[in-house]
Amino acid sequence: MNVLENYLEKIKKIILKKIKELNISENYNFESVNIEVPPTNFDFDLSCNIAMVLGKQIKENPKNLAEKIKKILLKECKDFDSVQVAGPGFINMRLNNSVLQNIIIGIYKDKNSYGSNKKNKKYNVEFVSANPTGPMHVGHCRGAVFGDVLSNLLKFNGNKVTKEYYVNDCGNQIKNFVESVFLRLREIKHKEKFKNEKDLYPGEYIIDIANKILKEKPDIDLNNFKNIYNLLKKESLRCSMDLVKTDLNNLGIKHDNFFYESQLMEKDSVNNAVKILKDNNFVEEGFLKPPKGEETKDWKKTKRLIFKSTLFGDDTDRSLQKNDGSWTYFANDVAYHADKVLRNYDFLVDILGADHTGYTKRITAAVAALSNNKVILKCKVCQLVKLYKKGKPFKMSKRAGDFISVNDLLNEVDKDSIRFMMLNRSNDVELDFDFDKVLEKTKDNPVFYVQYCYARISSLFRTLNIDSAQEIKLETDNFKLNVFEKNLLRKIFNWPKVIDSASLRYEPHRIVFYLYDLATLFHSYWSKGNEDEKYKFIIDSKIKNLNTLAIIKLVALVVENGMKILDVSLPKKM
Repeated sequence: MNVLENYLEKIKKIILKKIKELNISENYNFESVNIEVPPTNFDFDLSCNIAMVLGKQIKENPKNLAEKIKKILLKECKDFDSVQVAGPGFINMRLNNSVLQNIIIGIYKDKNSYGSNKKNKKYNVEFVSANPTGPMHVGHCRGAVFGDVLSNLLKFNGNKVTKEYYVNDCGNQIKNFVESVFLRLREIKHKEKFKNEKDLYPGEYIIDIANKILKEKPDIDLNNFKNIYNLLKKESLRCSMDLVKTDLNNLGIKHDNFFYESQLMEKDSVNNAVKILKDNNFVEEGFLKPPKGEETKDWKKTKRLIFKSTLFGDDTDRSLQKNDGSWTYFANDVAYHADKVLRNYDFLVDILGADHTGYTKRITAAVAALSNNKVILKCKVCQLVKLYKKGKPFKMSKRAGDFISVNDLLNEVDKDSIRFMMLNRSNDVELDFDFDKVLEKTKDNPVFYVQYCYARISSLFRTLNIDSAQEIKLETDNFKLNVFEKNLLRKIFNWPKVIDSASLRYEPHRIVFYLYDLATLFHSYWSKGNEDEKYKFIIDSKIKNLNTLAIIKLVALVVENGMKILDVSLPKKM
């Protein structure tokens, strides 16, 4: 059930039948035609821009064309109670009572999937992918919630989604991490002082990992780091990933797949990916220009394999090899994305941290080259989170060493508040996380305000002793909606469009914004009932109007669907 989409198709079909009458050429283009709910100062259910789109194409005054279309719609479609031309040529339509009743019943019958547009595409959403060198920190938290909710959103919209975590278990950082565990093991077992050197990991969690390994392997031989490196790497990574998975689980996040970088090495994936690019003439041997700002005298001109990423919209071509001939980090990433391309996804989504902004063009170019433009990669960068308490930047304890952990954050506020508030701004702007605000029970706390909307509706059902799951009944002979009910119903019409727009743009914050707006409309109606007897829901412990109850049930089901996407709880009492 998608009211806006259904009527857009109806209007298009009517116009197509009347092309000659409207003097529209066969080269018409409906691509920019849309239908939406008009502003609340217009008492209409739908608004369409078709006259302005077609008027521009056929060079006719949009208002004049709109008047012609208005007459055709009133004649050809009996669903409209009235049609109005407004502004520069918008066509506003009010649905008749019979149609509105059918829509209300249809939405409720479709309640568990209302809003879904059943796209049926295959997605891989890769998110978090923090280096497995310790627990998650606050910087990972925003991307973790964003990726999880985006995945839920895409699933709700009818797609198949794999939530993936790329485990970077190779390279110098891993070697330094394992050495840090080794030194902590020797500190515990042989009372040697830990060397707090530049590249080592000083956090107390390293001690926890060392203690865990010692408990499981009390006889581990610590005489030679090189001899036990592989064993210790395996055990250290396992313990570290257990910390990460615990943090994710506490945030309500579970990945479908953990892909290890070492798998690429085992399968010789980098060479295979580079061969694909070579075979398509996207790789050449050559020299790169010195990086901007680097002195020419310090730049070593070395022949290496270069990916022609400028062919796919990048600013410059990219090196696949370091000076010593080994593969760059980018080459490994190309191999990883080649693997994803081979898994036959329609779309790949990478959720990246703020420090990866400059990385998006090259990896997007690589996917386009590897898939012959058949697989689309979209990179979404999550900007920084700033913590505030009592109006000042908040510094929590840093048991982790040099960062604030997700566990620290969860000790301050609950999972629901974190998940909701991490989406309270678009991902591409910095987010201020105010501890005081998320603990307030006011309109200024968005998660509370939406939950309170649902709790109020639940209290209404309890007062009436009505099961909220029972079928909707309408007063069909006396079907009248007041201004609050009309605004709520029209907002509910918008829900499928919000889902579709948020999915297509990869912008889950639109769900948060919508739910807050819907809750605000409901709370306004509730408050008006306390001020004016005319707007009360209940009189003498009975519902005043079944139509009112029907609209409130629709509000509840949309809030349920929205909060399910966000994976935020809905308490029935607050």
